[in-house]
Amino acid sequence: MSGWRYALRIGVVLTCLAGAGLGGSVPAGAAAAFSTELSGLPDEFSAGDRVETLSAVVSRTDGGGCVKVRWSMLLRVQGLRLDQVKVDRVEDGGSFPLEIRTDGDTARLTDRDLDPGLLCPDRTVTARYRVAFADDVARGRVSFAAEAYDPELRLLARQTAARQVVGEEPTPDPTEATPEPTRPSAEPTDPATEEPVADDPSSEAVVVEPPPGAASRPASASGGFGVVQAAFLLGGLLLFLGAGLLLRMRRLLRPVREAPEDAGLAFERRPARGRWR
Repeated sequence: MSGWRYALRIGVVLTCLAGAGLGGSVPAGAAAAFSTELSGLPDEFSAGDRVETLSAVVSRTDGGGCVKVRWSMLLRVQGLRLDQVKVDRVEDGGSFPLEIRTDGDTARLTDRDLDPGLLCPDRTVTARYRVAFADDVARGRVSFAAEAYDPELRLLARQTAARQVVGEEPTPDPTEATPEPTRPSAEPTDPATEEPVADDPSSEAVVVEPPPGAASRPASASGGFGVVQAAFLLGGLLLFLGAGLLLRMRRLLRPVREAPEDAGLAFERRPARGRWR
């Protein structure tokens, strides 16, 4: 009885393990049945609004039925900004509506609607993207990840690619006049190496000759009686007159002293003799 129980338990365990292995192998087989390719990629992208068209193609190789596809493109940039990249999803010559979500240097562009095509065995569904870069991009790198989903948003296949982005170097315009460098008006010369320059009669300064008779006299004596001499003379005269007036007024204001009596007269005067003497 106990042997049957052990056998039953072992069978249950083996069945569970087999079911788990089968369940794990189904997604791998389903993923292997789909594949995605990226085509139309140049060796490198050139900045300056030059448009390149990329194609993402998904195919199915198993014997399953047909399925609708929803595309999603994951874009990542390095060395440039997302606003310097322009991506447009096109379908039948017109733009296809996208839902765009950005996070730092990464953007995800997902189709709002399912692709018009139908993915069947031995048939493909293609999504086209127009990519351009702004002209102010110097150098950078961009990577793409094209992902195909079914209507339940289960990933069918994924393909990645990366390319360099090179900016266009500005070319000089031949019609634009190049301004000449300004030269200094006078270049410094070395006094030791400077050569003597001949005198030019036309460049001599006009010399005013002194009047006759003034060449042998000093400059202070060459002029006549001027204003300065008259001022000194007038000042001396006024000073002399002022000094004289001061002396005159001092004499007038000095107090007059009374002359003392002469003592000799008193001794010479004889006293009057009395009548009785």
